[in-house]
Amino acid sequence: MLSNKHVKFQVDSLTVEGYSVAGEETVISIPELNLCFDIGRCPEHALLMDNLLLSHGHMDHSAGIGYYFSQRGFREMSPGTALVPAEFKEKLERLLDIWGEIDGNRPPANIIGLNPGDEYQLRRGLFAQAFETNHSRGSLGYTIIDRRNKLKSEYAHLNGPEIAKLRQSGQEVTYVLDVPLVTYLGDTMPGDYMQLEHVRNSQVLITECTFTEPDHMDRALAGRHIHVSQLADMLKECNNEHVIITHLSRRTFIRDAKRVIKSKFAPEIYKKVIFFMERQKKAALMPDEIK
Repeated sequence: MLSNKHVKFQVDSLTVEGYSVAGEETVISIPELNLCFDIGRCPEHALLMDNLLLSHGHMDHSAGIGYYFSQRGFREMSPGTALVPAEFKEKLERLLDIWGEIDGNRPPANIIGLNPGDEYQLRRGLFAQAFETNHSRGSLGYTIIDRRNKLKSEYAHLNGPEIAKLRQSGQEVTYVLDVPLVTYLGDTMPGDYMQLEHVRNSQVLITECTFTEPDHMDRALAGRHIHVSQLADMLKECNNEHVIITHLSRRTFIRDAKRVIKSKFAPEIYKKVIFFMERQKKAALMPDEIK
């Protein structure tokens, strides 16, 4: 049967670690970017990330947030920063206040509320862009953007001193290039977010696909999740180099999900697909409650 052991694998230069089964836990860390998408029950690898990006408030995605801040304080680490949907900020602050009353110590926490379209600088040159998704109230997805200053082509033939002289004269010799590295959709139905350039062109797209059975479209709609037939359409206009599929239901065998997805996707898209829990490919997925 499917164990609760987290998986860890490489996608080009990025390490992806975590666990994602619908209704149980979703937590995905990328240490090279020093961030974690959702927190699940806050496993050790998530605790070590300085930045937590919370997509929505369902417990299987958010239950470990108090432990995250508490343990970082206990270990004398920096408080960490949580990017959350704007309407959750005050509620999470109150939640930590209550835990402080119960525990005796209110953990230090840096909670940043974001609205769709907001941007937050994670470190020099690295930004998180928030966008609206279609799951629960206020739910967000995130694109991680590497922002680079590039020399304009008309100055490519110049040497260093010549470029410096132009800069000193007030000439703008560079332009800003945004490279979308990773997009995380969280839990969501299809939506307008797929029209965003940074989503469609992100090098890595992390997307849920909770339902693959043909007769489960109604269940997908009721839970505001993606059905495999919808995902096939969503990816047709995308330029992602890798598509990581998460949040499969325990109602499905992974091998069956792979078979269905392969039949629905064009070959050039299917070859990009990584099944997040594939290292446990012999495991059966069992019935669960989908949030």
